[in-house]
Amino acid sequence: MLQEGLSDNQKNPMKTGLLLPAAFLLLILLPGYETNTSGGIAVWSKTYSSILKSIRAPKFKGKTYNIISFGAVVNDSTHLNTEAINNAVSECSSKGGGTVLVPEGRWHTGPIVLKSGVNLHVAEGAVLIFTSDVREYPQVLTRWEGIDCYNTSPMIYAYGQENIGITGKGTIDGGASRSNWWGMPRLSPVAGKPVRGRPLLMEYNENGTPVEQRLFGPGDNLRPQLINLYKCKNIIISDLTLVRPAFWTIHPLMCENLTVRGVTIKTEGAPNGDGCDPESCKNVLIEGCFFNTGDDCIAIKSGRNGDGRRWNIPSENIIVRNCRMQNGHGGVVIGSEISGGFRNLFVENCIMDSPELERVIRLKTNNCRGGTIENLYVRNVEVGQCSESVLHINLLYEPGEPCRRDFPPLVRNIYLEKVNSKKSRYGVYIAGYNDTENISNINLVNCKWENVRETNRIDGRVAGLTFSGTTINGVEVK
Repeated sequence: MLQEGLSDNQKNPMKTGLLLPAAFLLLILLPGYETNTSGGIAVWSKTYSSILKSIRAPKFKGKTYNIISFGAVVNDSTHLNTEAINNAVSECSSKGGGTVLVPEGRWHTGPIVLKSGVNLHVAEGAVLIFTSDVREYPQVLTRWEGIDCYNTSPMIYAYGQENIGITGKGTIDGGASRSNWWGMPRLSPVAGKPVRGRPLLMEYNENGTPVEQRLFGPGDNLRPQLINLYKCKNIIISDLTLVRPAFWTIHPLMCENLTVRGVTIKTEGAPNGDGCDPESCKNVLIEGCFFNTGDDCIAIKSGRNGDGRRWNIPSENIIVRNCRMQNGHGGVVIGSEISGGFRNLFVENCIMDSPELERVIRLKTNNCRGGTIENLYVRNVEVGQCSESVLHINLLYEPGEPCRRDFPPLVRNIYLEKVNSKKSRYGVYIAGYNDTENISNINLVNCKWENVRETNRIDGRVAGLTFSGTTINGVEVK
């Protein structure tokens, strides 16, 4: 019997194309059956199904706490409802959980701290809009670009909580623009003064400075995430529209059992406006979402350099399906902060299409960040066009990063099956090492790539790059 909490698509695989031909199903039942030429059918059958069964959306008690009852004021840009909303969250959690309702209207607020058992529900017609006054945001423990620190609080934050939700058909608006958050550069000097935040944070990471001494806030330009859930379990984020984040949009960090379903993310124009960035997370389902981003649509991470290796928590068991990607640096991406490694990604039944979408599947790291990236399975993806490549593996991302020793990354076991594209510059673009084979077992099966301007580009050594039934501009690749 299927578990409770699964989506309709999970309960009815006909909707997602998960049913396999009878001959394949018969092969899967044969003991020890494996294949490299079919995108790892046995792995899809066994590992994929096992991951799905482990992901269960939380349930919430039936009681509702309307923020109006806690003194929230609607449609008043001069009034912040921070206290009213957080009081509603605290009371809801203390009484065993339920729903904190943000009803129709515009509600201005500062940072919100979620607690166990609480579903923050932004109703249809509601807009939850966050202030750009950085003084309203206290310091909290988080990560910024994969490095541990105390920084400006994310707009919605939780630490160590269980059974939490952010749902509804309303809009969460980070309120960012070039006149506030987006005008805070990470690297460029401001009024002739060098930026302290990012370079100092990287120095702290390289030197192993204790995290409690890594204190950042106003003036450091480390822009906060829209949603940052840290060390949380059993999470649902669904149906919302998320716009104008100051930085990354959804950033689950060291979380387990997470569902992101039916979410629309629009961050075009946002610097570092990633869509959904699971970092050192386990058992994640991202389905039925739309991404139009100022950076990567989905970027899977596991910490940067020393901090990533110190925690040594890989991201693992992530499923992306039935999503649509428009603009972005990459559709589904692993890295660049991937020092803790990654394993087991399944991507299927997605549509990606835009001249502003640079890559479809992207892996990026370098010899400071390192990480072992393995077991990527992608099938049934239709690409209208992308500007660079269908598959891009880059071990030379941001070269020259300062680090005291090398941590060469490893990439292995990549399968793309029926990933079709109508326009791109390259089919496969690999940037590896000339002296070592750190990339192995890359399989392109039954893909059809049309209007490819420069076919494939392979720089560096690869141990096992196999094309089976794949054509570029109508010619089968051997």
